[in-house]
Amino acid sequence: MIDGAFWRDRRVFVTGHTGFKGAWLSILLQKLGSVVTGYSLEPPSNPSLFQGADAGRGFNSIHGDVRDLAGLTRAMQTARPEVVLHLAAQSLVRPSYEDPVGTYATNVQGSVHVLEAVRQTAGVRAVVMITSDKCYDNREWPWGYREGDRLGGKDPYSNSKGCAELVTAGYRASFFPVERLGEHRVGVATARAGNVIGGGDWSLMRIVPDLMRGFLAGETVIVRSPRAVRPWQHVLDPLTGYMMLAERLHGGDGSFADGWNFGPSDADSRPVAWLADSLVSLWGGTARYEVREVGDGRETGLLRLDSSKARQQLGWQPRWDADAALARTAAWYQAFGRDSSAAAVRRATESDIDAYLARTP
Repeated sequence: MIDGAFWRDRRVFVTGHTGFKGAWLSILLQKLGSVVTGYSLEPPSNPSLFQGADAGRGFNSIHGDVRDLAGLTRAMQTARPEVVLHLAAQSLVRPSYEDPVGTYATNVQGSVHVLEAVRQTAGVRAVVMITSDKCYDNREWPWGYREGDRLGGKDPYSNSKGCAELVTAGYRASFFPVERLGEHRVGVATARAGNVIGGGDWSLMRIVPDLMRGFLAGETVIVRSPRAVRPWQHVLDPLTGYMMLAERLHGGDGSFADGWNFGPSDADSRPVAWLADSLVSLWGGTARYEVREVGDGRETGLLRLDSSKARQQLGWQPRWDADAALARTAAWYQAFGRDSSAAAVRRATESDIDAYLARTP
């Protein structure tokens, strides 16, 4: 598990802190006493967890774009971080078809800019570049992808994440080589998570937010790909994995400067229909959905991750299985439906963090 003492008073630079995962990470780091600087565009949705939970309270939140190298470098040099966690991204498959240029600019060139800013900033010791489980060349195999499997991706989003992996590997080999870690002292790794769920995700065209919006409004929700299998996990599972990885990189162990999967157990790679049925049951009342399959080939049908490496070498493992994650998620949105004030939203989010750190189901 994460080392609270390590993060206390640690200077941390987070890109994409206004997004769903970024907001959870920001609140978690604040609870641990880190000195956080966030660099991001405005929240990608309205409502958003970042604004709804007042997640920017207590740290330096900078409005900026990772496509702006000068602005990013200036912000990072001012913050003087020891740890950089790069989450900023265009993070959805379907919108990547509408704006492929913007997707590649953010996910590929943005990654170049983060690594270049690190190269120009003294004092950075650990860099974790978050990509995606979709960075792999998906053959729809029944087994999970391992870190050494071929990268690829057929849609612009997935492909851009594969490119971000290659960019990171190239920068690491060229400017932060593991064999010279004792000289430059910058450990650089990539992290690939599964389909994260949790309270406060309001993204469009994502299954859990779609269901929660519909349930809150008493409307029937359209489910596009009920048979698609995804690795479901609570957002706190990969976030703590990223942080554990950063701790090891900061400690100077070059064996951790590599790619890492942070996915759920095989049992938690389940169909979309299972997830929808589970949330209907947890929500109760008038919650309902309707299947309207798209079948346009834009989203893969089967995806699993093998996280044996993180379990064995990093000591990381998921704390909440998919059932517990869904129960926590449904309860968060139900609490939001009762009281959407910033204080209540922050309280619900911190309650989940406290329960997670205490290993409460």
